Amino acid sequence: MKHPTFLEGVAVALIASLVGGALHSALSSVFASGSVLRPVIAGIGFAYVVYLLGRSREPVGRITTLAIWALVAGATWFMHPPLTLYVLVHLGAIWLIRSLYFYSSALSALADLGSNALGLAAAVWAVKQSGSLFASIWCFFLVQALFVAIPARLSRKTEIPDWDSEDRFQDAHRAAEMAFENSLRSIERFRG
Repeated sequence: MKHPTFLEGVAVALIASLVGGALHSALSSVFASGSVLRPVIAGIGFAYVVYLLGRSREPVGRITTLAIWALVAGATWFMHPPLTLYVLVHLGAIWLIRSLYFYSSALSALADLGSNALGLAAAVWAVKQSGSLFASIWCFFLVQALFVAIPARLSRKTEIPDWDSEDRFQDAHRAAEMAFENSLRSIERFRG
Protein backbone atom coordinates (compact mmCIF):
# COMPACT_ATOMS: atom_id res chain seq x y z
CA MET A 1 0.00 0.00 0.00
CA LYS A 2 1.29 3.43 -0.93
CA HIS A 3 2.10 5.89 1.88
CA PRO A 4 -0.27 8.90 2.08
CA THR A 5 0.83 12.04 0.22
CA PHE A 6 0.52 15.72 1.04
CA LEU A 7 -1.95 16.30 -1.82
CA GLU A 8 -4.06 13.44 -0.52
CA GLY A 9 -3.99 15.17 2.88
CA VAL A 10 -5.16 18.41 1.27
CA ALA A 11 -8.06 16.51 -0.32
CA VAL A 12 -8.90 15.00 3.08
CA ALA A 13 -8.80 18.51 4.60
CA LEU A 14 -11.18 19.82 1.95
CA ILE A 15 -13.62 16.93 2.33
CA ALA A 16 -13.53 17.10 6.15
CA SER A 17 -14.15 20.84 6.17
CA LEU A 18 -16.97 20.66 3.62
CA VAL A 19 -18.68 17.73 5.35
CA GLY A 20 -18.07 19.15 8.83
CA GLY A 21 -19.35 22.61 7.91
CA ALA A 22 -22.41 21.25 6.10
CA LEU A 23 -23.20 18.77 8.87
CA HIS A 24 -22.92 21.45 11.55
CA SER A 25 -25.11 23.81 9.56
CA ALA A 26 -27.76 21.16 8.91
CA LEU A 27 -27.83 19.90 12.50
CA SER A 28 -27.88 23.45 13.90
CA SER A 29 -31.13 24.12 12.08
CA VAL A 30 -32.74 21.15 13.87
CA PHE A 31 -31.00 21.11 17.28
CA ALA A 32 -29.54 23.75 19.57
CA SER A 33 -26.34 25.06 18.01
CA GLY A 34 -24.13 24.25 21.01
CA SER A 35 -25.15 20.59 21.14
CA VAL A 36 -24.20 19.68 17.57
CA LEU A 37 -20.49 20.46 17.69
CA ARG A 38 -19.64 17.30 19.63
CA PRO A 39 -21.21 14.85 17.15
CA VAL A 40 -19.54 16.72 14.28
CA ILE A 41 -16.14 16.39 16.00
CA ALA A 42 -16.74 12.69 16.72
CA GLY A 43 -17.91 12.01 13.15
CA ILE A 44 -14.96 13.75 11.54
CA GLY A 45 -12.60 12.09 14.02
CA PHE A 46 -14.03 8.66 13.19
CA ALA A 47 -13.76 9.26 9.45
CA TYR A 48 -10.15 10.43 9.81
CA VAL A 49 -9.23 7.40 11.93
CA VAL A 50 -10.75 5.09 9.30
CA TYR A 51 -8.77 6.95 6.64
CA LEU A 52 -5.53 6.58 8.63
CA LEU A 53 -6.08 2.88 9.23
CA GLY A 54 -6.90 2.36 5.57
CA ARG A 55 -3.68 4.07 4.47
CA SER A 56 -1.45 2.35 7.01
CA ARG A 57 0.95 -0.36 5.91
CA GLU A 58 0.54 -2.11 9.26
CA PRO A 59 -1.81 -5.07 8.66
CA VAL A 60 -2.70 -5.96 12.26
CA GLY A 61 -4.89 -4.48 14.95
CA ARG A 62 -7.17 -2.31 12.85
CA ILE A 63 -10.45 -3.67 14.22
CA THR A 64 -9.12 -3.53 17.77
CA THR A 65 -7.93 0.03 17.22
CA LEU A 66 -11.34 1.07 15.89
CA ALA A 67 -13.06 -0.64 18.83
CA ILE A 68 -10.82 1.13 21.35
CA TRP A 69 -11.34 4.45 19.56
CA ALA A 70 -15.12 3.92 19.69
CA LEU A 71 -14.93 3.02 23.39
CA VAL A 72 -12.89 6.13 24.22
CA ALA A 73 -15.08 8.38 22.06
CA GLY A 74 -18.26 6.94 23.59
CA ALA A 75 -16.97 7.30 27.15
CA THR A 76 -15.93 10.87 26.43
CA TRP A 77 -19.35 11.58 24.93
CA PHE A 78 -21.20 10.26 27.99
CA MET A 79 -18.90 11.95 30.52
CA HIS A 80 -19.60 15.24 28.70
CA PRO A 81 -16.36 17.05 29.62
CA PRO A 82 -15.81 20.69 28.64
CA LEU A 83 -15.47 21.18 24.88
CA THR A 84 -11.73 21.85 25.12
CA LEU A 85 -11.11 18.51 26.85
CA TYR A 86 -13.45 16.77 24.41
CA VAL A 87 -11.40 18.09 21.47
CA LEU A 88 -8.12 17.15 23.19
CA VAL A 89 -9.29 13.55 23.70
CA HIS A 90 -10.06 13.21 19.99
CA LEU A 91 -6.75 14.82 19.04
CA GLY A 92 -4.95 12.47 21.42
CA ALA A 93 -6.61 9.51 19.75
CA ILE A 94 -5.51 10.72 16.30
CA TRP A 95 -1.97 11.24 17.58
CA LEU A 96 -1.84 7.82 19.20
CA ILE A 97 -3.12 6.04 16.11
CA ARG A 98 -0.68 7.83 13.82
CA SER A 99 2.15 7.11 16.26
CA LEU A 100 1.31 3.42 16.35
CA TYR A 101 0.68 2.94 12.65
CA PHE A 102 3.07 5.33 10.91
CA TYR A 103 6.15 5.80 13.13
CA SER A 104 8.79 3.58 14.66
CA SER A 105 10.57 6.04 16.94
CA ALA A 106 9.62 8.20 19.88
CA LEU A 107 11.08 11.30 18.21
CA SER A 108 8.81 10.84 15.20
CA ALA A 109 5.81 10.43 17.50
CA LEU A 110 6.79 13.61 19.36
CA ALA A 111 7.10 15.46 16.05
CA ASP A 112 3.59 14.28 15.21
CA LEU A 113 2.36 15.51 18.60
CA GLY A 114 3.82 18.88 17.69
CA SER A 115 1.95 18.69 14.39
CA ASN A 116 -1.30 18.09 16.28
CA ALA A 117 -0.61 21.05 18.58
CA LEU A 118 0.17 23.28 15.60
CA GLY A 119 -3.00 22.11 13.85
CA LEU A 120 -5.07 22.88 16.95
CA ALA A 121 -3.50 26.35 17.17
CA ALA A 122 -4.30 26.98 13.50
CA ALA A 123 -7.90 25.81 14.02
CA VAL A 124 -8.40 28.06 17.05
CA TRP A 125 -6.87 30.99 15.18
CA ALA A 126 -9.13 30.38 12.16
CA VAL A 127 -12.33 30.18 14.19
CA LYS A 128 -11.40 33.33 16.16
CA GLN A 129 -10.61 35.27 12.98
CA SER A 130 -13.54 34.11 10.86
CA GLY A 131 -16.08 32.51 13.17
CA SER A 132 -16.30 29.73 10.59
CA LEU A 133 -16.24 26.07 11.52
CA PHE A 134 -15.36 25.31 7.89
CA ALA A 135 -12.20 27.45 8.15
CA SER A 136 -11.29 25.92 11.50
CA ILE A 137 -11.57 22.33 10.22
CA TRP A 138 -9.77 23.28 7.01
CA CYS A 139 -6.81 24.82 8.88
CA PHE A 140 -6.54 21.89 11.29
CA PHE A 141 -6.52 19.21 8.61
CA LEU A 142 -4.32 21.25 6.28
CA VAL A 143 -1.64 21.20 8.98
CA GLN A 144 -2.32 17.48 9.52
CA ALA A 145 -1.59 16.88 5.82
CA LEU A 146 2.03 17.67 6.66
CA PHE A 147 2.35 14.54 8.83
CA VAL A 148 3.55 12.69 5.74
CA ALA A 149 6.78 14.72 5.91
CA ILE A 150 7.68 13.25 9.31
CA PRO A 151 10.04 10.32 8.78
CA ALA A 152 8.96 6.99 10.25
CA ARG A 153 12.16 6.93 12.25
CA LEU A 154 13.95 9.99 13.60
CA SER A 155 17.23 9.15 15.29
CA ARG A 156 20.86 10.08 15.38
CA LYS A 157 22.92 8.75 12.52
CA THR A 158 25.24 5.87 13.26
CA GLU A 159 28.81 7.07 13.27
CA ILE A 160 31.64 4.97 11.94
CA PRO A 161 34.15 4.34 14.72
CA ASP A 162 37.59 5.85 14.43
CA TRP A 163 40.03 2.95 14.20
CA ASP A 164 43.70 3.51 14.78
CA SER A 165 44.77 1.59 11.74
CA GLU A 166 46.94 2.76 8.95
CA ASP A 167 45.37 0.23 6.60
CA ARG A 168 42.51 1.96 4.79
CA PHE A 169 41.30 -1.32 3.33
CA GLN A 170 40.79 -2.80 6.83
CA ASP A 171 38.92 0.32 7.94
CA ALA A 172 36.64 0.13 4.91
CA HIS A 173 36.11 -3.59 5.47
CA ARG A 174 35.11 -3.03 9.11
CA ALA A 175 32.75 -0.19 8.12
CA ALA A 176 31.12 -2.43 5.49
CA GLU A 177 30.67 -5.22 8.03
CA MET A 178 29.03 -2.79 10.48
CA ALA A 179 26.72 -1.49 7.77
CA PHE A 180 25.75 -5.04 6.83
CA GLU A 181 25.05 -5.95 10.47
CA ASN A 182 22.95 -2.79 10.91
CA SER A 183 20.99 -3.68 7.78
CA LEU A 184 20.29 -7.17 9.09
CA ARG A 185 19.10 -5.73 12.42
CA SER A 186 16.80 -3.32 10.58
CA ILE A 187 15.33 -6.14 8.50
CA GLU A 188 14.74 -8.21 11.65
CA ARG A 189 12.98 -5.27 13.35
CA PHE A 190 10.87 -4.72 10.24
CA ARG A 191 9.79 -8.37 10.16
CA GLY A 192 9.24 -8.60 13.92
